[in-house]
Amino acid sequence: MKRGLVIILITLMVLSLVSCAADNKGEPTEQFTLKVGFDAEYPPFGYIDDAGAYDGFDLALAEEACERLGWKMEKVAIAWDSKDAELQSANINCIWNGFTINGREDDYTWTVGYYDNSIVMVVRADSGIKTLADLTGKTVITQAGSSALTALEGDSKDLTATFAKLLETADYNSAYMELDAGAVDAIAVDVGVANYYMASKSGSYDILDEVIASEQYGIGFLKGDTETMYAVQGALLEMAADGTMDAIAANYTGMGLVVESLVYPKAFD
Repeated sequence: MKRGLVIILITLMVLSLVSCAADNKGEPTEQFTLKVGFDAEYPPFGYIDDAGAYDGFDLALAEEACERLGWKMEKVAIAWDSKDAELQSANINCIWNGFTINGREDDYTWTVGYYDNSIVMVVRADSGIKTLADLTGKTVITQAGSSALTALEGDSKDLTATFAKLLETADYNSAYMELDAGAVDAIAVDVGVANYYMASKSGSYDILDEVIASEQYGIGFLKGDTETMYAVQGALLEMAADGTMDAIAANYTGMGLVVESLVYPKAFD
């Protein structure tokens, strides 16, 4: 509770200063547009729905935050390994789509984490692979620029050294196609995405019990953009406190989202 109150107080102070500055000018200001960078192949956090529209838990959170802040919102689908260039060029002003804080703490201005996540291995249900040790001599695939790749090239490099190959692909949909075709033996992926595919193709896959890495998702802004970050964080804290975040999350549980993995509401338990 103390951590939640500290965050709220800091956020409210920043928002108050921003509001006062705008009022003191005595002139109307142009409505701000939050340009949200996301991966359209990353369900349930960001994806293209059956009607061809962009949807996802993170996009729904962003829409609610913008509505509360009186902002416009622009959904910008990006290639995940180009996210930094998109942010630096101002084509987007935040990265909000299952974006891992861990290992990137000093690269962006972050909100505090809002979703617990782990990196896991997914295999075909009929593969006979039960443990990470069983991946020795196997071919593993993951998304380029992903936190799974960072983990496999960093703290879990000893595990990676046992693979026959570690391949990269542009998105996880392609990775699952490779797994289905038997071209690879396993996918290193965030558990939220793994749960989505488990739900959508029941009985086709197994998630190994051993976790490769644990992490939290946050919203990343350009380094130094504290004003925008605190405004968004304040809206998220309000959503957590009044139950809106849980309500939005409930809309995506059928796609593998785990409500119990939300971090923010725990500050108000």
